[in-house]
Amino acid sequence: MNRPNTGSQPDPWRVPVIVAQIPDTGLHRVIEASAAERKVMAEVAGVREILSANASFDVVPKSGGRLHVTGHVRARVGQTCVVTLDPIENEIEEEVDLTFAPEAEARRLSDLIEEGQDDEEPPEVIDPPEAIINGIIDLGRLATDALFLAIDPYPRKPGAVFEAEVVALDPADHPFAALKALQDKKKGQ
Repeated sequence: MNRPNTGSQPDPWRVPVIVAQIPDTGLHRVIEASAAERKVMAEVAGVREILSANASFDVVPKSGGRLHVTGHVRARVGQTCVVTLDPIENEIEEEVDLTFAPEAEARRLSDLIEEGQDDEEPPEVIDPPEAIINGIIDLGRLATDALFLAIDPYPRKPGAVFEAEVVALDPADHPFAALKALQDKKKGQ
């Protein structure tokens, strides 16, 4: 999953989970961003406001220290219509289905996938697992990434249509009008 560039800013919504504390039966977490977290998220995402953001995740341990994370992220985002410039609100619901692996294995698998893409035939798109960093996965960061990727970069108010102003062209105003005038002048002499 490509992450938005947050520069030097810390992640606005953090919900760290210590991998060693996840039971063998898995873990279910429901999380909700606070008003302060939503405010910073809106600034990072470049939207007017994030009115609500919550997520529900199931984290299931797999062999080799891997984790399978599934769930969904829901949010209500305040934006500005690109046509009318009116404030609008959009509902976002995004499904999440990712695998996490220990950092070294995630890096190794990522390298293997990149090497395999040198073939002449287009390969099936395979996403490498996300890295478990310092024994922690951050469900808040995961929810933020899913939310940011789902935000419409060009939101439109329902029914808003951009209508370009149509201007009738003056035939005497085209780029070669001056040449034509010179030619007509020569012919008339």
